Amino acid sequence: MTYAELCANIASICENTFTADEYAMFTKQAEQRIYNTVQLANLRRNVTGLVTSGNKYLSAPDDFLSTYSLAVIDGNGDYTFLLNKDVNFIREAYPRATATGLPKHYAIFGPQSAAQTELSFILGPTPNATYSVELHYYYYPESIVTAGVTWLGDNFDSALLNGALVEAIRFMKGEQDLVALYQSMYVQSIALLKNLGDGKQRMDAYRDGQVRTAVQ
Repeated sequence: MTYAELCANIASICENTFTADEYAMFTKQAEQRIYNTVQLANLRRNVTGLVTSGNKYLSAPDDFLSTYSLAVIDGNGDYTFLLNKDVNFIREAYPRATATGLPKHYAIFGPQSAAQTELSFILGPTPNATYSVELHYYYYPESIVTAGVTWLGDNFDSALLNGALVEAIRFMKGEQDLVALYQSMYVQSIALLKNLGDGKQRMDAYRDGQVRTAVQ
């Protein structure tokens, strides 16, 4: 389902015409709800960068939301996956920023000094050399509003449509039975999507066997 088709379906089902801004609002709110309910594989992104000797901070990507993993790669190409801790742990375990070594821990420190709307990490201990780093993280993919087509629209348009309808009927201050109906349809579609994102995408037949229904 493309964005144009999504808007047409919302208008047809709700029997109402909305403004372009309203269609965009319904859609983006639905996407945000879906992306925070199901951990889909297409919400993951990998980036590489560098940490330098004596600098305990590492800037997060602009679209960073949360971490799956952060690894330091030494000169031999060996990966060391860092353990996530609180900032106070970093300060307690490594009280002197001048004490350096191969980083073992990291924490989300707070806003970047050069970009207050973006986050940064603090490493412990402070790197003793320049290392490559690999960050595997969660982010919001481009909205179908601006992209026109997305993985969600192509592969699970029922969740997107029903989520947008929930927002639209609430915006219209619809009757409670209609609100309940759209919410119920959304919950059903999310259950199917969770079966994919939180189930099938995290298993295979070799390790987990194939899905079987018990015989009564």
